[in-house]
Amino acid sequence: MPTFNSTRARRARTAIAALLMSTALVGGGYAIGHAADTPAPANAPLAAPNTATQPGFADLVDHVKHAVVNISTTQKVERQQSDEMPFPPGSPFAELFKRFQQQQGNQDESQARHALGSGFVIDPSGYIVTNNHVVGKADKITVTLDDGTNYPATVKGRDEKTDVALLKIDAHKPLPYVQFGDSDQARVGDWVIAVGNPFGLGGTVTAGIVSANGRDIHSGPYDDFLQVDAPINPGNSGGPLFDQSGHVLGIDTAIFSPNGGGNVGIGFAIPANQAKSVIAQLKDHGSVSRGWLGVQMQPLTPGLAKAIGRSDNNGVLVDEVQPNSPAEKAQLKQGDVITAFDKKPIARPRDLAQAVADAKAGASVPVTVWRDGHERTVDVTIQNQKPEQTASNADRSEGPRVGMALAPLSQDARDALGLSGDTHGVVVSRVTPDSLAADSGLRAGDVIVSIGNDTVNTPKQAATKISEAQKAKKDAVPLLVMRDGAKYYVALQLANG
Repeated sequence: MPTFNSTRARRARTAIAALLMSTALVGGGYAIGHAADTPAPANAPLAAPNTATQPGFADLVDHVKHAVVNISTTQKVERQQSDEMPFPPGSPFAELFKRFQQQQGNQDESQARHALGSGFVIDPSGYIVTNNHVVGKADKITVTLDDGTNYPATVKGRDEKTDVALLKIDAHKPLPYVQFGDSDQARVGDWVIAVGNPFGLGGTVTAGIVSANGRDIHSGPYDDFLQVDAPINPGNSGGPLFDQSGHVLGIDTAIFSPNGGGNVGIGFAIPANQAKSVIAQLKDHGSVSRGWLGVQMQPLTPGLAKAIGRSDNNGVLVDEVQPNSPAEKAQLKQGDVITAFDKKPIARPRDLAQAVADAKAGASVPVTVWRDGHERTVDVTIQNQKPEQTASNADRSEGPRVGMALAPLSQDARDALGLSGDTHGVVVSRVTPDSLAADSGLRAGDVIVSIGNDTVNTPKQAATKISEAQKAKKDAVPLLVMRDGAKYYVALQLANG
């Protein structure tokens, strides 16, 4: 017992000494006796002496803020007037309404709608980048520089598909400007700084990190956003997102807000590398030219991949080849899986859309496709994208143990489904709940155009093809289905699990 007490006392003294030592170290190296014997005067302010300050972003902001601008727009909106009398004749309110209409008629029949946003100078001669939705169809655009001076701006070009716009002001002097960085080098966790005009407050700075790359928020065909948690609020749109070196990593564009309110820590910016090529074309031509392949496509799901015999689901499945398109001329076919474009791997539809858009008209591009169990490469001559591009119960047949009923595609069925007279196939007239067909995503009203590589025109043909696939012990079979005027591939599962 005495030994225990002695050991315990030594441990306690050691622990107290260690605690005091750590306190001394945290306090900046003061001796233990000094900390205990010389307390701070009662009237002295509290502070942590000799502590290293946390590095901030002040130097970066001082360097770049002069190139960030505020943008205000004015758009005239025609007032909608109605001559219809909302009150019955003789009503005491009828005369009042008539006088009100006369007063309104004496006023300007248009009213102004104002909006605020942000932008940044990319050229000392006065070229300014912002979002297309900031300037929209504005009748008047005013740019306010960091020093408070205002200038009228003209739109040099707009691109709705990427939400980028390029403005020009004449300041009669060289302007401070910033440069784009390499957004492909942005890593999740990197610091970023957003500078802009949130809520019309003027130049405001927020900081955060890159949360994700390559976000598709379904705002356009070329979505490839950087996701950040730096607060981006209304009025920040069009402003720059800086990396720590002061280069523009992206253009602040959108936020995610579940209740329609302010920022919740999920913002999106157009990557610099996507914006650079768009801005260059807007500056040189006032518009953006994109390549055109001429296919409708869908993702290759694991179920579809298994149904067509693919060992993986990398690539995109061609739903339809448009007439007189580069794809048709290169003999691409419905049911092909495109796995590479210009020797670059294609994993999802967005990859192909972006790669084709970046290709120049007239260029011959190698396209790798998977067809009939083999890969092959065809050369496609890309064209310019056009501006607008971007059931009867008769002879009913029950699909073999998959849970759907089929009917002929009669003219009455075509009319009911809004299909043209030259549409062929069979109609899915009923799908049994919790069946293989239902689990595969088939719906009543779908038109099955082909099964595998074979077209079907009668329920019997369709049922025979499905039976053949079952007898071959296939796990699934690909169906080309028309729904709501568009064609899709659906993997019809033939076995549970």
